[in-house]
Amino acid sequence: MTGVTGVTDLTPDEARRIVLRAQGLVGADARKGGVHAMLRRLGAVQLDTISVLARSHELVAYARLGAVGRRKVERAYWHDPAQSFEYWCHAACILPIEHWPLYSFRRRAYRERRYRWHEVPDNVDKLLDQVRESGPLTTSDVGGAKNGGPWWDWSDSKIGLEWLLDIGELVCTRRVGWRRVYDLAERVVPAGLLADDLSDEECIVRLAGVAGRALGVANRTDLLDFLRLKGRYAAILDEVLLSGAAGLVPVTVAGWPGKQGLANAWAAPEGLASEPRGRHRTTLVSPFDSLIWHRERTRRVFGFTYTLELYVPKHKRVHGYFTMPVLAGGRLIGRVDPAREGSTLVARQLSLEPGLSPAKWADAMSEALWSAAEWVGCDAVRVERADSPELLSALTATPVSRTPADGS
Repeated sequence: MTGVTGVTDLTPDEARRIVLRAQGLVGADARKGGVHAMLRRLGAVQLDTISVLARSHELVAYARLGAVGRRKVERAYWHDPAQSFEYWCHAACILPIEHWPLYSFRRRAYRERRYRWHEVPDNVDKLLDQVRESGPLTTSDVGGAKNGGPWWDWSDSKIGLEWLLDIGELVCTRRVGWRRVYDLAERVVPAGLLADDLSDEECIVRLAGVAGRALGVANRTDLLDFLRLKGRYAAILDEVLLSGAAGLVPVTVAGWPGKQGLANAWAAPEGLASEPRGRHRTTLVSPFDSLIWHRERTRRVFGFTYTLELYVPKHKRVHGYFTMPVLAGGRLIGRVDPAREGSTLVARQLSLEPGLSPAKWADAMSEALWSAAEWVGCDAVRVERADSPELLSALTATPVSRTPADGS
């Protein structure tokens, strides 16, 4: 796989398999260590309020680990003592607690701006004192999160707590229901991590390595998107990639954008050391999963064009409200818009990618649907609509497979 320039040359299929292994979606070894190991492999698990079959952070674990109990997933993320914390990476994410020092650059930037979505109210010092004196609290303990208007019409208390979280005075390491529990960072974050005050450059160096290992093979845009870096932080990323300080090596992936004769991506050396082997997971994938959260990358790696249509007016939707891609055989083979009616998982709409045979892939579709159904406690699956009569009849005629689809 090495070209004459010393830069590793990868075919698109080789890159795709490396990506899948890095994401924990190939081989039984990826399940070792459970949710804790999975979070550290991925570097970040995005949070989102939407719950169709389950919330996204649960779906991410399910996609990699199978039918791990949902309460077990919750305990693994939010545990005492803290194993993880919530902060801003690609979006609002669950992050390994040992990554606390890596985000000091972002905490400093928020402190300097003193603004994100709202003006910071004058009562933040009083809120901080209240947490210090009374112990961990939620927004309901300080009057509620909203003023009564739209979702962004936050109360001053909510704005203040979020601001204190942004700058690192407070931290969220657990939730009650879906409410954040805010506590003093000095009470929750291990002292050694709290004292490790990295420079901006040191933060970006280490985070670039985290993102590169999690993505497997990534170009500059992928890394910027993972970490949401702009301006001078993006410039620092460019420097550490060129210098090799992040521990990533340049590669050339055929068909990926770039200048001829130059590397167009980076990879972690350990990901290039051996061929990915083992069974591929057959599963539904959350729209907020790091495998696909960058839509242009999803198109580049998988040839799969994906749009989350919940923000699209109903009459303009093509595939459905919360369409989930279906991963099988190392490829994104189609998509399903799921819902629940009692103990039945309903596939409101289901489709295969163009050119794929319903006869060949119906079993994988059936496995993905039934496995998800059983995980969320459903004992029946109903397909309301498929994009072809052949697919619908094949799903009806094909017995449920309990063996994940093989192939690459």
